[in-house]
Formats: sequence, C-alpha cells, structure tokens
Amino acid sequence: MTTQRTSDPLSQPTSTDTTKGTNMNEHIIQFFAYAHLPPHLQEVSKPFGEMAQRIVDTIPRNPERTVALRKLLESKDAAVRALLAKEPA
Repeated sequence: MTTQRTSDPLSQPTSTDTTKGTNMNEHIIQFFAYAHLPPHLQEVSKPFGEMAQRIVDTIPRNPERTVALRKLLESKDAAVRALLAKEPA
C-alpha cells in the first residue's frame, strides 16, 4: 500500500491500495474533501474530513462503518449550513 500526501496540508490523502482502510473502496470519502473550499469553510469542514479519514483507516469496512461515515457527513453538512445561515430578517 502506498499513501501519498501533497504539500497542501488541507488535501485529503489518496491511497492506491484496494484493501481494508483505503480511500479507493470508500465512495463517501470524496464528500469530506475541503481543500477546494474558501478558508472560512475549510475551518469547519477540516475536522470532519480528518475524522472520516481516521474512521476509514482504523475501522474495518462493514455496514456500521458506512453508517458512521454517513452520519458524520450529515453532521459536516449541518455545520457548514450553520455557518452559512443568514439571520432571520
């Protein structure tokens, strides 16, 4: 297995392995990328991306891991929306 990290600390690592714990087999991980976001949204999104990567790297792939990632993604989306929400007029 080879893991590549770019010099940009906000980039998601990419893996070329196709076994347990890699990005290639986990479709949902793409939605945790944050390097393309403006800095104020990166601040909110980055911890969720890091946690998602930790889950993929340390927990065996099974239905419960998928649920964990899906709920983490829902939480990340809610946090970003909370930051972007406009105050009621």
